Amino acid sequence: MKNLWSEEYLRKVISPNELEETVALLKNEGNTVATINGSFDLLHAGHLQILYEASQQANILIVALNTDASIQQYKGSERPIISLEYRMQLIAALEFVDHVTWFSEITPCEILERIQPNVHVNGAEYGLNCIEADVVKAHGGRIHIVELVPGLSTSKIVGKIGVLFNN
Repeated sequence: MKNLWSEEYLRKVISPNELEETVALLKNEGNTVATINGSFDLLHAGHLQILYEASQQANILIVALNTDASIQQYKGSERPIISLEYRMQLIAALEFVDHVTWFSEITPCEILERIQPNVHVNGAEYGLNCIEADVVKAHGGRIHIVELVPGLSTSKIVGKIGVLFNN
């Protein structure tokens, strides 16, 4: 009997309370760890580009997703469009993503303090002096910046959909 995807994707999920132990095991095996965080709502080609480049920065890529409640705090009550459970499934389906976790805060600083990545990846709009930089650098990590794919953002996609359905 084959596993259901709704169960299979969980192999890549690390609950926040298991992070330190799991990351310690990965590092003890000689792995380097890259992290990237975001909502990744309405997954698109721009997301794929930044996630793939993030995966090239270390042996292991951990993607930390904002919970639905944290997204609502900074993007409004209409977001996210896709709930955390399904966003985790989408991210876990990507071959180059090793693990997925989540955080409830607006910023990823607390979860990055727990992971202590070798590299944290961010889009160019945040820059090298991003809010995460101090936490990452305090543990010997570095920030890697990825240039954005012009014209691709979830907000722009939502805007286009709105135009289509309002006419």
